[in-house]
Amino acid sequence: MPSSVPLVDLSPWFAGTSEGRAEVAGRIDHALRESGFLLVTGHGVPDDLRHRTRELAREFFALPEDVKQRYAVTVGGRGWLPPGVEANGHAEGTETPPDLKESYSAGADTRTGVAEVDGFWFQPNVWPHEVPGLGEAATEYMRRMRALSDHLLEIFAAALGLAQSHFTRHTGHPTYTFNINWYPPMTRVGPPAPDQFRIGPHTDFGTVTVLDRQAGVGGLQVCTADGEWEDAPFHPEAFTVNIGDLMARWTGDRWLSTRHRVLPPAATAPDEDLVSLIFFYETDHDARITSLAPPLGTRTYPEVIASQYLKEKLDAITIS
Repeated sequence: MPSSVPLVDLSPWFAGTSEGRAEVAGRIDHALRESGFLLVTGHGVPDDLRHRTRELAREFFALPEDVKQRYAVTVGGRGWLPPGVEANGHAEGTETPPDLKESYSAGADTRTGVAEVDGFWFQPNVWPHEVPGLGEAATEYMRRMRALSDHLLEIFAAALGLAQSHFTRHTGHPTYTFNINWYPPMTRVGPPAPDQFRIGPHTDFGTVTVLDRQAGVGGLQVCTADGEWEDAPFHPEAFTVNIGDLMARWTGDRWLSTRHRVLPPAATAPDEDLVSLIFFYETDHDARITSLAPPLGTRTYPEVIASQYLKEKLDAITIS
């Protein structure tokens, strides 16, 4: 049975021909209407940057617990998110056990000069002294991800027949988060509790998510339109892309913010551990998100201010 998650080559978009751009935009519109997820190749992000960032992160996660604890933060902070501090299933009202993962979190750090805004959305990034090079690699990775995300937003606008800057005019000083997730093996965390996942079922919160993941038995699953869970396809050169709740609201539910989860470690692969690089792109903190009217949109949501909406979502998944 073919996957509901299609593969789209972005190369024709970057080549700049009107025919190529129209084809890419049409395929992405179809993917986001039918699945909310797609794989993209032809993105131009160097493989060696992806590999280097992942391997340096592995060095951090391999450090002793007392060393990692020096960098411990809660959800929304910059540093190490230890096991037990996050349960993504809570965002949809499901009381799941904590997610079976550790994360290192970074993000936008260009300050606005407004203390109450900068104190949460533009905190300074913190990099572990014990892993020289991680900060440099991750900073370059975030730069590449922001550029790619803005390109995707331009393609999204073209897919809707809107001005190319329709979305990116709200990303001049955006908020974004870069989470490096480590999913430890069962030999380290033990058998999962009932309804415990590496990441519990949820939808993302922002505009677009760009994921560089590894294939595994305990990997990503996407909920289909029929309510069935399917393993997300994997392509070694591709990023997995999906939209979040904010973009679904923005398009009046034309596009789907789709539930997904990361399976728990499996008894059939007790030594499997995976590292995912996840870039959550949003908008300017004060952007007002108004649903597109019919016929583009199919539902009109109340206008929201991006940062207020996103903060409520982050609070919901935080285990205090």
